[in-house]
Amino acid sequence: MTAPDAPSPHAPAGGHWAALLLLTTGFAMSQAFRTIAAIMALPLQADLHLSPQQLGTFAAAYHFAFGGLQLVMGIGIDMHGLKRTVLAATPLMVLGAVMSALAGSFTWLVIGQVLIGIGCAPAFLVCTIYIARHFAPARYTMVSSIILAVGGLGMLVTGTPLAWLIEVSSWRMGFWVLAACAALSWGAIALWMHEPPPAAGAPRESLRQAVATIGALLRVPHTAGIMALALVTYASFVALRGLWLGPAMMQRYGWSLVQAGNLAVAVSVVALASLPLFGRLDPGPRRRRAWMLGCTLTSAALFAAMALHIGAWAEVALMGLVCAVSGYGTLQYPDVKDAYEPAVIGRAMALFTMALFMGVALMQWATGALASIAQAQGIDPFGPVFGSIAVLLVLGAFGFWWLPQPPTHPPAQR
Repeated sequence: MTAPDAPSPHAPAGGHWAALLLLTTGFAMSQAFRTIAAIMALPLQADLHLSPQQLGTFAAAYHFAFGGLQLVMGIGIDMHGLKRTVLAATPLMVLGAVMSALAGSFTWLVIGQVLIGIGCAPAFLVCTIYIARHFAPARYTMVSSIILAVGGLGMLVTGTPLAWLIEVSSWRMGFWVLAACAALSWGAIALWMHEPPPAAGAPRESLRQAVATIGALLRVPHTAGIMALALVTYASFVALRGLWLGPAMMQRYGWSLVQAGNLAVAVSVVALASLPLFGRLDPGPRRRRAWMLGCTLTSAALFAAMALHIGAWAEVALMGLVCAVSGYGTLQYPDVKDAYEPAVIGRAMALFTMALFMGVALMQWATGALASIAQAQGIDPFGPVFGSIAVLLVLGAFGFWWLPQPPTHPPAQR
């Protein structure tokens, strides 16, 4: 029997791990771009005179574009391959970063974010599909959690390093540096990533057939519950780490930009460490869904406590706990993989990823609107922001518990 992660006869030079790590450079860039708002928020507000609602729209624009194109990217991957899809999309990431660096108005800034979101759209999807195709099923959760952690290193760049760069230069320089890094990722994948050819005799679908498969997935009863949880889990983490962490600590407690950047790095390290931990502790399909439900409700309780404005260091501890619990998101990937037939895993993952990032976009937009309303009423905006995230987590958990379960899973405890 072949070792779980041993290369197939068509494996690229250096094995499947080499190809996967090259793809992960694009995922790391997507992680960096989706978390810049937490550190850039106040400099952007000061320079372009943005309201909290505009700030939420700025952060959400990336995710609307990213999430809205997941199905298109899934079909593109199935029809044209992983490498071609990434190489076609990534130049838009570079272009969007350059436009953002040059933006003189809110409109151009948002257009830049949309282009970045399109360019990043296949970044993690190609990694999950590569793992599903070229690693043994028993290794799927562990390998996915490792790649989530490695790709998540992009978040560290948007902590202290980005805060320092903005203080010594400007937020525009942050976009220029990220544009250069995205170009390097594109070049590395183009030069060195070799995708194994499809199996001999594998059927090739038409575009019409591929779209019809997506429609069939949406009609599967258990898809609704999977999507309900997907809309809130990663969204809550990104809303904290990618948008509100910096503004909350600077406006509530008077922290400096670099202090907020240091906290962003610290909680990012906690989140990255929790991913492989949950991957290793994966209890398997019989108990996995109960773990996911319990962790979602725990996260909701932590956000509810943050809404109470209980002091700087207590809030830091709560943020750290949110990030420690966030690693359970890695269990959602094997849950999706086990819920559908192997022939449609690529599009099932695309549908799931779309829900994840549309959830991020909707949560950032909605919390930005709430913050603007609260600020206009003279209320601390972060109480409504964190409280609404807690409510949304509870609603997502309820949908996951109440809606139909996959036939291959035992029902969640009711």
